[in-house]
Amino acid sequence: MEPLTVPGTLDSLKAIAEYVMAAAMVAGLNKKTSYRLRLAVDEIATNIINYGYKAANREGILILKADLDDHSLTIAIKDTGVPFNPTQKLTPDDLNKSLQERQIGGLGVYLALNSVDRFIYKQDGNQNCNILIVNRDNGLGTS
Repeated sequence: MEPLTVPGTLDSLKAIAEYVMAAAMVAGLNKKTSYRLRLAVDEIATNIINYGYKAANREGILILKADLDDHSLTIAIKDTGVPFNPTQKLTPDDLNKSLQERQIGGLGVYLALNSVDRFIYKQDGNQNCNILIVNRDNGLGTS
């Protein structure tokens, strides 16, 4: 699929969701897996927009690229916002704490990362890349 480039604003979330669902359809993902992937991408994109751009008084774009192979669908989201590695946000130990002890935020990211088969965060210079992968033939891709 061709990449999708959108402004780093909340108004772009609809176009992002449509892009992800189109990629999921081409990949032949079932409804449940498609929905999980869409929610995961939405959570990551929302965090980039709200914290990587808006809260830092920055403007920017998000570039999404869907890649398909025999085994998986990969969605890569690139941005130039404030660097943020979602894998370092919330640990399972935090989930065992009471609501009063738990730090506010981060649960959406935790759920997003657990909705895909694999998640990778990379930083290259001033560019962040969040990579979400769902398997087509096992794991979440068949549930």
